[in-house]
Amino acid sequence: MTDTAPHGYLASKDDYLKRLRRIEGQARGLQRMVEEEAYCIDILTQVSAMTKALQSVALGLLDEHIEHCVADAVRTGGPDAEARLKEASDAIARLVRS
Repeated sequence: MTDTAPHGYLASKDDYLKRLRRIEGQARGLQRMVEEEAYCIDILTQVSAMTKALQSVALGLLDEHIEHCVADAVRTGGPDAEARLKEASDAIARLVRS
């Protein structure tokens, strides 16, 4: 579902970009560790840290989506509300499976 309304995360956009840049650096570090044949457990520790960082970003975005996009749609009502609720539920299911 596409939307032309401002997204709920925009107030925190700079924070998200900072976190994503840090995660990007972690990914480059992981590549370097593999290239340098680092110890397996050290690599796995960094993979775990990167995974947790990505999960934190995802949960923050999901929270802001529910507080902003879903709540606005529910207040307005109609088919858009049902679509937003389904969309949020599907996103939660994807996060739980990952």
